[in-house]
Amino acid sequence: MQNISFDGRSPKKILCLGAHCDDIEIGCGGAILKMAGLMKNLSVHWVVFSSDDRRRKEALDSANDFLKSVNRKKIVIHQFRNSFFPYQGAEIKECFENMKREYSPDIIFTHYRNDLHQDHRLINELTWNTYRNHLILEYEIPKYDGDLGSPNLFVHLDEVLCRAKTGRILKYFKSQSDKAWFTKDTFLSLLRIRGVESNAPGKFAEGFYCRKLFF
Repeated sequence: MQNISFDGRSPKKILCLGAHCDDIEIGCGGAILKMAGLMKNLSVHWVVFSSDDRRRKEALDSANDFLKSVNRKKIVIHQFRNSFFPYQGAEIKECFENMKREYSPDIIFTHYRNDLHQDHRLINELTWNTYRNHLILEYEIPKYDGDLGSPNLFVHLDEVLCRAKTGRILKYFKSQSDKAWFTKDTFLSLLRIRGVESNAPGKFAEGFYCRKLFF
């Protein structure tokens, strides 16, 4: 198993893309917290595509907490209609074209290609349409559809970091607390399973899907 590490000396530009207000935190929040703690020159653009007034505040508060140690950051919360992304594709594509002109990241976190949620899939498709020469890591979101796969890249985490990630998600996204799956044990269980699969020394990991990686 090949390890990819960051020495903390070189600037790294990260682009985080999420269809909905809690997707980035659930999918790659642990990796972001770990990188923010290790890399002094980190730059992060954090873009969410669907929100309303309540969820927008939740997303801003959460993103600012996850990125509180990052000096160079930009948080953008759009308000495209939830569950209707395939019918708003042209407008969302314009957002991607604007991002491409503004920011060229080293790493992009986006949704998993085989995610069964239509909004998630569109964000993935537009990520690959827009960014042709970038390292793209696709994250996973547990849900009723049962679309979890077998990740091929893992970010090892310890229990303290996992509980910090999970605690922030539950703290900020109160609007989701009535969902049966939106619980601490759901998030920690997936992190533990990915830790087992990758033999993580700290027992926990986030799993990602990496289609192309160049050395």
